[in-house]
Amino acid sequence: MLATAASAVPTLPADPDAPAATAPGVLPPQIAYIEVLDAEIPAMTPAPPPLAAPATARALQPLGESTALADEGLRLGKVDLFKGGKLLLTNGVTTVEGSSGGGLARWATIGGRQMPGGIGVSAHATAVELPDYGWRSYGVAIGLGDRVELSYARANFDTRDVGALLGIGQGYTFNLDTFGAKLRVAGDLVYGESWLPQIAVGIEHKRSADGALVRALGAADDEGTDYTLSATKLLLAQSLLVNATLRYTEANELGLLGFGSAAGAGYRLQFEGSLGYQLSRRALVGAEYRSKPDNLGLGDDDWIDIFAAYALTNNLTLTAAYVDLGSIATFSDQRGGFLSAQVAF
Repeated sequence: MLATAASAVPTLPADPDAPAATAPGVLPPQIAYIEVLDAEIPAMTPAPPPLAAPATARALQPLGESTALADEGLRLGKVDLFKGGKLLLTNGVTTVEGSSGGGLARWATIGGRQMPGGIGVSAHATAVELPDYGWRSYGVAIGLGDRVELSYARANFDTRDVGALLGIGQGYTFNLDTFGAKLRVAGDLVYGESWLPQIAVGIEHKRSADGALVRALGAADDEGTDYTLSATKLLLAQSLLVNATLRYTEANELGLLGFGSAAGAGYRLQFEGSLGYQLSRRALVGAEYRSKPDNLGLGDDDWIDIFAAYALTNNLTLTAAYVDLGSIATFSDQRGGFLSAQVAF
């Protein structure tokens, strides 16, 4: 490489001060320089014979200082960590269970802003305010290339005055841990054939921290696993995002009230759908629907939302929504506000 760079530069008269190891008329080796552009060197008057005629040479620019962690992320060996490159919002926002997607529905997207071959990460905090309940959740997701997603979320569900009415105590808070994994198996969210969406399979293993209580309420178990199949496509020409997810689950209120029922109700197939319109490269509005089983016979309803997501920066996205969660544990008309912040690299 040094020989190529040196041969592209015209020779100069011998320098009497040059080191003895350097042959007359040859530039010393140029180290830590890169070729950046072609430049025409005009004739000089008067000029030494070697430069009497125009010549083409490579202009050289010194390499700047570099560090392991810069605007382009952190590079370890051949792996790029936290080097964002995805189009804005194409990594989704964060669901209430911690995976990438919409607020309520899981999508086939992979969390983090990394490109194939890289590693990315996202973290979120979510609050849902309802007339009788309060939801708080937080968590983290890791994206391995644009292929695998691993996630964790902790949810706290405050029963407020309802706790006293249900006999479990004023302000009793249910706690749920969700461990998720997702694998993209086909397609691409943005590129490729418009008829072929990005398709991902996944699991979410959930553990209730209130085992004795959820069993007393009629649940069969305090932990369980959901299985999902998602298909998501962003149609750039129409600025439309479409998602459909099938979820095989036995979770009661996402798992907050345990899994299955002592009476024998168990796994059922549920549907989650999302439809969004991209107002700009930073803004997305839409609606979601999510069906849920009613294993405990408490009259639990399906969920819907109308949302707006906005990327304030390349790394920070805010999502606000109006949610209608229907009846929860016999208390109806649970409609309110949803707010979530996600940081992604």
